[in-house]
Amino acid sequence: MLLALLFALMPAALPAQADSPHIAASLIAESDTPAAGRTVTLALAMKPEPGWHGYWKNPGDAGVETKLDWTLPAGVTAGELRYPVPGQLLLAGLMQYVYEADYAQLVDLTIPAGLAAGTRLPVKVAVDWLECTNEVCVPASAELALTLTVGDGRVDPARQTQFDGWRARMPRPLGAEAYFARAGDRVRIAVPLPAAAGVDKPYFYPLTADAIDYAAPQTVTRSGDMLIIEAKAAPGATHPDRIAGVLAIGDGQGLALEATPGTVPAAGEAIGETQAAPGGLATILLALGGALLGGLLLNIMPCVFPILSLKALSLAKAGVDEGAAKREGLAYTAGVILVCLALGGILLGLRAGGVAAGWAFQLQDPRVITLLLLLVAAIAFNLAGLFELGTIGVGGGLAEKGGTAGAFWTGALAAFIATPCTGPFMGAALGAALVLPTAAALAIFAGLGLGLALPFLLLGFVPALRRMLPKPGAWMGTFRHILAVPMFLTALGLAWILGRQAGVNAMTVGLLAVLVAGLGLWAAGRRQARGRAVWPVLAPALAIGVAIAVLVPRDAPAAAQTAQVEGVEPFSEARLAALTGEGRPVFVYFTADWCLTCKVNEKAAIERDEVRRAFADGKVAVLVGDWTDGNPAISRFLAQHGRSGVPLYLFYRPGTAAPEVLPQVLTPERLTALIG
Repeated sequence: MLLALLFALMPAALPAQADSPHIAASLIAESDTPAAGRTVTLALAMKPEPGWHGYWKNPGDAGVETKLDWTLPAGVTAGELRYPVPGQLLLAGLMQYVYEADYAQLVDLTIPAGLAAGTRLPVKVAVDWLECTNEVCVPASAELALTLTVGDGRVDPARQTQFDGWRARMPRPLGAEAYFARAGDRVRIAVPLPAAAGVDKPYFYPLTADAIDYAAPQTVTRSGDMLIIEAKAAPGATHPDRIAGVLAIGDGQGLALEATPGTVPAAGEAIGETQAAPGGLATILLALGGALLGGLLLNIMPCVFPILSLKALSLAKAGVDEGAAKREGLAYTAGVILVCLALGGILLGLRAGGVAAGWAFQLQDPRVITLLLLLVAAIAFNLAGLFELGTIGVGGGLAEKGGTAGAFWTGALAAFIATPCTGPFMGAALGAALVLPTAAALAIFAGLGLGLALPFLLLGFVPALRRMLPKPGAWMGTFRHILAVPMFLTALGLAWILGRQAGVNAMTVGLLAVLVAGLGLWAAGRRQARGRAVWPVLAPALAIGVAIAVLVPRDAPAAAQTAQVEGVEPFSEARLAALTGEGRPVFVYFTADWCLTCKVNEKAAIERDEVRRAFADGKVAVLVGDWTDGNPAISRFLAQHGRSGVPLYLFYRPGTAAPEVLPQVLTPERLTALIG
């Protein structure tokens, strides 16, 4: 053991690099075709053999950080090496900050502007590191290389998933001011962190050398919205003007912070291994109630209300007895809940795999948008009377078709179309679902589905409600045509989203798919009216339409034009930290082109002249995060604030650590009242 410690403390005295490193290193680019004038992230992926470990930037009492020596093409520059949150290894009283499992360090390369597409960029780097077991340490090195080609910056989905997983292990900026104070031989650090944010096994990894005694035990307590870290000062430590480091708050999760001298509150409630851990019965019931109410409100969305209305009126038709009404109500509910469970299960699986996905992840793919456009357009054409395919169960016929099968698929359709946008009561509920145990999380998603299905379920089981429905008559045909209007508006909105998300060429291709499918449906309806088979014309038209939808191009970067309004900047955690550090008030809102609630709030409140004047007079900085394409950085920030979807509205007041979370329905008066 003593020999191992001497090796760790005096790496220069060790023999030259091992012939076969015990930590395999590889260099991977997030995009093999980075765009000129942009940055591309490279990963130094490290894979230790069992029993071996590598070191963090500050290795602690022993160890060596990773050293890089780049050979880059002219004009290409490499940024600082970024380390994931480490772990602790205490040997013979010496604390080391290490990685004992696979890990990746990230670095950004800046590609100069003006390079022609196809330009080859050879990248080489010499890497030196120290690899150790509990008994022996060996210096190791590797010569790594790859060749990039200037292109459009596209990222392979599998590579994106891999990098999302690595980024999820990187510490996030705290985004608020931390303070420290020295009292005798103790250092105390106050870290602003909302009480609602649970932490697991908190530990502070210092980057500032010799600020605290690495091996000394740390205590962490909570005082309101502050975490108080207390540790022994390093022997002979001076009084630094700042203490930088990373606060670990969970498995591989951490916050990068920089504390300056200031007032630190008295210690509060002691935190053990887990503090404010989600999953209690009260938390689950509160989230379940929010999901239920949120799902209920989704019924008034323009793409759901026509489907619900037609299905409800079908119960008013003659011949629907008590038993049939109940069966249809249960079948509709089953369709809604199963789709919500499926979407929730996929979301939980993606996040477990390291993908920074959130609610409505399915609408972040242009192909899904195009398929939805086809479906909604078919429903709109059917409601307008262009064709009648009631026995096939397509479009509006699906909503009107009797029996449990029609009710089930109607519910599934309503859930898939309605769930993308979080509204009142839903935001906190779905955010809680992502940190609850799997069974409890799925119960939240089922509660969302139950809320969405509740009106039709009540109609099926409460005869008095069915008797309140208007009597069938000729007026139903007119009403059906009227209901085509919101469906056409929904289709128009989806086409606009497709254009914003993937470019005008993609929107054109999507409309072409609608044209082909619409012609096929019209021809099939004509054949059916004459008593002829419909599938010979319907099947090819639908197949061509779906094939076009699946192959929709993506010519422009997703998410597009944020910050078109004067004085509004695109959101980044670095920019937010800079603005709050200047002492400016900051309004941050997160939106997406497919989020109806977001767009209503923007037009009705955020972009109003009186709000702009009030923000300008109060010198309020405005940051907007566009989540149309599922930006992983925004996904992680949303999760940090207990949300899994948009909208989210935050207001940072000068001198306060935690932001004020605004309601999901805004008014100009609510926003102007922030300036005071």
